[in-house]
Amino acid sequence: MLLEAVLSVGSDLDLGSTLQQIVETATALTEARHGALAVLEPDRDRIDALYTTGTAEAEAEGSFLRAAIVVHTEVFGHLHVAGKRAGPFTDADLGLLRVLAAQAGIAIGNARLYGTARQRERWIAGAAAVTTALLTGSDAADALMTVAEQARVLAGASAGVILQPTEAGGMEIVTASTPDDPAGIVGTVIEPGSAVLVQLLGGEPVFIDDSATDPRMTTGVRSRFGPSMMLPLQSGGRLIGTLALPRRRGERPYTDVDRLLATQFASQAALALVLADAQADREQLAVYEDRDRIARDLHDLVVQRLFATEMMLESTRRRAASEEESAGATEAGHGGEAEEQAEAGVLLGRAVDELDSTIQEVRTAIFALQQPPAAAPSTFRGRVLRETGGAAALLGFPPSVQFTGAVDALVGEETGRELLAALRGALAAAHRRPGVSAIEVEVDATVRLPDGRIGVRLVVADDGRGEDGGRPTTVTWQAPV
Repeated sequence: MLLEAVLSVGSDLDLGSTLQQIVETATALTEARHGALAVLEPDRDRIDALYTTGTAEAEAEGSFLRAAIVVHTEVFGHLHVAGKRAGPFTDADLGLLRVLAAQAGIAIGNARLYGTARQRERWIAGAAAVTTALLTGSDAADALMTVAEQARVLAGASAGVILQPTEAGGMEIVTASTPDDPAGIVGTVIEPGSAVLVQLLGGEPVFIDDSATDPRMTTGVRSRFGPSMMLPLQSGGRLIGTLALPRRRGERPYTDVDRLLATQFASQAALALVLADAQADREQLAVYEDRDRIARDLHDLVVQRLFATEMMLESTRRRAASEEESAGATEAGHGGEAEEQAEAGVLLGRAVDELDSTIQEVRTAIFALQQPPAAAPSTFRGRVLRETGGAAALLGFPPSVQFTGAVDALVGEETGRELLAALRGALAAAHRRPGVSAIEVEVDATVRLPDGRIGVRLVVADDGRGEDGGRPTTVTWQAPV
């Protein structure tokens, strides 16, 4: 039985069944009526798991043996038996118990080493995924949410929170990823002077066993959480913010391995945020340089050629006007030629005016290209207004826009892209129709679709003339949110 228990340590991949077999073997070999194997939490004296067999009443008889489960001076737990069936326990019983305790230590140590290796692999893969996601392009808010969400999943936390320094010297929660109700978390501020804040601003991590009772925690949301890690996001001496990973009250505290891996993840994530920010700056600079190049090309090539053409047409128009005056002094027989010359002068005048207007529009475009581009709006409402605002420059008037319902909260990313494409096509079609002087755009996120789902509807109507000469059909597009 002892040999079978020893061999099972290396053959059974399930730690629980191996430890249960060890405690059952211990009770059988020592002829005990009760046995228990208690596994301690890593780095703590609390019991993490308990495996028992037999009747617990045997412990009251006072006859028991106990052996520590030790591997390389680290105590993993204890194995004990109680209530020997015939007489007291012997030294041979103690020897058997110690052998089984050593086997239990080997099994627990191997399992924890394997678990730590797998855990480290997950954190490394998570850090790589964050770096890839940030460097493939995302705005600042999306980047912070990516870090918070990935860290929350890896740490098994109830929330992933990003805090950033405030102008007043405190720290404010700007991003929160949680499967629970996030109400009241974003916007929470750690006031200046807090003991936690002093450590964080100094670049030191903060580890808390119970957020609700720790005197260093002063925010109103602390009562929701228990164990927590607060890790500075810093790179090259620059503090970007803090990554906080709280667990629910009553959940197990973070181990030393958890803290080490999360700290390393925070350092990698901070570096990725800095690199992503630098890459965004380089891309923005490239856009500026490209816009400057286009502006120079427009000025040096297009505007100068248009201006030269305008000068030639103006010279021609003046010559035609001079010839018209001469023709007017000529007697009968030349009336038709005078009319043709007058008509040609009018056409040339119109051409000169059109060229002059074109030159002004190109110069306006050059000026716009030389200005820094405005930041792209992050909300769906803002993207709709950007589309209509851009169309106003071509139409000569701003379209009227109306929103119904919580469009920013209800309209998803994919649906939003489809709706914006439909809006863009409808505005372009309206621009091509003659007689358009007003356009009405309506986005309604409270529409009930035929299948009962809530949907979003886009309506674009204008006062132009259709192909049949009447009012054109209103463009309508709808989809589930």
